[in-house]
Amino acid sequence: MRTHSRVWIAVAALAGTITLGSASAQDCKPSKWGANDEIGSANLVTPERTKAALELVKQGKSHPLGIVIDNTTPAFAPRSLSLQVVQPNQQGGARLFGYDGSYNDDVLQTWVGIGPQIDGLGHLGQAGMYYNCNDEKDFAAITGLKKLGVHNIPPLVGRGVLIDMAKHFGMDHLPAGKYFNEDDIQAAAKAQGVEIREGDVVLFHTGWTDAMLKADPKAWVSGEPGLGEEGATWLAGKNVMAVGADTWGLEPVPPQKDGRPFFGHVILLKENGIYILETMNTGPLAKEGVNEFMFVLGQARIRGTVQMIINPVALY
Repeated sequence: MRTHSRVWIAVAALAGTITLGSASAQDCKPSKWGANDEIGSANLVTPERTKAALELVKQGKSHPLGIVIDNTTPAFAPRSLSLQVVQPNQQGGARLFGYDGSYNDDVLQTWVGIGPQIDGLGHLGQAGMYYNCNDEKDFAAITGLKKLGVHNIPPLVGRGVLIDMAKHFGMDHLPAGKYFNEDDIQAAAKAQGVEIREGDVVLFHTGWTDAMLKADPKAWVSGEPGLGEEGATWLAGKNVMAVGADTWGLEPVPPQKDGRPFFGHVILLKENGIYILETMNTGPLAKEGVNEFMFVLGQARIRGTVQMIINPVALY
């Protein structure tokens, strides 16, 4: 297990406190898409929005929004990844076919909430309650989620927008703990010619991963800049489909408000059914000045997963 700084250990410990609120089955908020809904904002994917997104492909270019990860990639403790490449039943030069063929296979042992990932609607709740009034006692089994699994999410296709917050604040990268909210987002979007619309995938570029992941991986995972609580609430009011950033947890660490780390996850996931995209590779798009593109994601569909390693594609 990787060693993190004392600051990060303290923040990780605080993460357990976000469920100690007053939420209950009596005051949970049913989904606007119905009592049986399990996909939240993915309901905003429509043929009309997909066709409109196709019109954003002007240059015929594509860009991977996932970064490359391996067993050295730092992650929210105790998450880790281990890969083994094997040649099954080929010891001693044995060949399994009628010719001199051989093959490699790979065995992956990993947490799927590592590196570039999507947070499903069963990831974060409050007081045991999750999206659409789902009680953890009813759906969170050790063998997989019985509801809200990432395998339920249809292909997320639509308009993607990139807002460069590092540029907005005049920095190469935002420092750990720096947060931005509604006024900052609106000002940056206006200056950069970005309009946030219903059904959008909104990505923020902070410069954090480009500047820190290789240079100081322990510092990278011990803190981060990110979206503030008021900003999360404002974006939810815009009815976006997903919110992401080039950081491992979307929100600031240390948190905006003491004792409320990652509460924006509760706002987006639990209260509004809006997906979260973490560790997105936004740097190349920011350098090219690309702030509008077609977003396409088809994640691995392993039944009952909470999260999934992803590599969405930006087409522009």
